[in-house]
Amino acid sequence: MPGLYFEEFAEGHVFQHQIRRTVTETDNVLFSTMTMNPAALHLDHHYAETETEFGKPLVNSLFTLGLMIGISVHDTTLGTTIANLGMTDVTFPKPVFHGDTLHIETRVISKRRSKSRPKAGIVTFEHKAFNQRNEEVASCTRQAFMIAKSEEG
Repeated sequence: MPGLYFEEFAEGHVFQHQIRRTVTETDNVLFSTMTMNPAALHLDHHYAETETEFGKPLVNSLFTLGLMIGISVHDTTLGTTIANLGMTDVTFPKPVFHGDTLHIETRVISKRRSKSRPKAGIVTFEHKAFNQRNEEVASCTRQAFMIAKSEEG
């Protein structure tokens, strides 16, 4: 099913995304190394066990951010987005570890018609990620430039 067009979003609507994802060690190692992040906190079990308060490697927070937004795409913006305009207010209130299963919810905060492009609008989303214990592990605000079905009348 494709994403929604600008007119189909309603302020205040909350999406409870059905896709869930268990984060693996491979996810974390590949993402961290592909993005040239050599932090021992993500890659070195001995370091994480002996030198951190967590006792095990943390999942790279940028992977968590990407996964959170990615899971939302199918229900919201698949095939109907022009571009992401930005992410703000990014927080990671609890760590994500290998084996955690994340589920996501998205709330439509606001929307407005584009001033420069009559067949487009800007939708502001609030994304939240939760682990299997329903603890919030990430959140962000995202603005997406969305295709409109018609020009404003």
